Amino acid sequence: MLPDLERLIQLQQLDIETDQRRRWTSDLPAHLAALDLRLAGRRATLDLTSQALTDNQSARRTAEKDLGSVQARLSKYKEQLMEVKTNKEYLAMQHEIAAAEVNVRVFEDTVLELLVKRDELTAQTSAAEAALKQEEAAVAAERARLDQQGSLIEGELTRLTADRAAVEREMSSQMVALFTLAAHRRRGSAVVEARDGHCSACHTRIRPQFYNELRRGDRIVQCEACSRILFYVPQQPAATPSDT
Repeated sequence: MLPDLERLIQLQQLDIETDQRRRWTSDLPAHLAALDLRLAGRRATLDLTSQALTDNQSARRTAEKDLGSVQARLSKYKEQLMEVKTNKEYLAMQHEIAAAEVNVRVFEDTVLELLVKRDELTAQTSAAEAALKQEEAAVAAERARLDQQGSLIEGELTRLTADRAAVEREMSSQMVALFTLAAHRRRGSAVVEARDGHCSACHTRIRPQFYNELRRGDRIVQCEACSRILFYVPQQPAATPSDT
């Protein structure tokens, strides 16, 4: 294989590796935003259960206050019942007592329901707090991993840039320009393998004369359809039983 073609292939591989790492870097903000979203979801769940618990406590205090008022009124009615003079007053007081007793039962049931709900909300809030702590630990670990990987990738990008510059220094300006133009036209895909008489990128059939020249490896060949620089990798013969 021509030394120039070997260097062109090297450039392409270095650009592929560089592009992969730059894509990781460009995707990093989205990964970090996803981590923030995970935490926000857990915090929102905790906020909802905490607010529901607060509302329950407020409602229970109101119900207990109302219950106390009704109970006090009921006691007053019972005391007044002993002092009535007429049958009409007695019946009216009995009516008030009955109504107050109904209200007492209603408020007692309300307080009981709120107490049961309080226990449920307390358990839910505790579970939400535990889930948030667990998520915070997981997110912190993931952020640490991303930071470490980011540092490694930054170092790799520095190395790849230096390696690419070293390869370019070994090439003629014409070869560098040829690669740069092909890469610009094909979004970075400048050098590709030819397989079975076709360009592996655009799948166009290569004319037999060009394909023979490509297989000999004595000159630079570009695909007539997409202008990518082509290279040929000789196929290894299949292993025979005697080879194993």
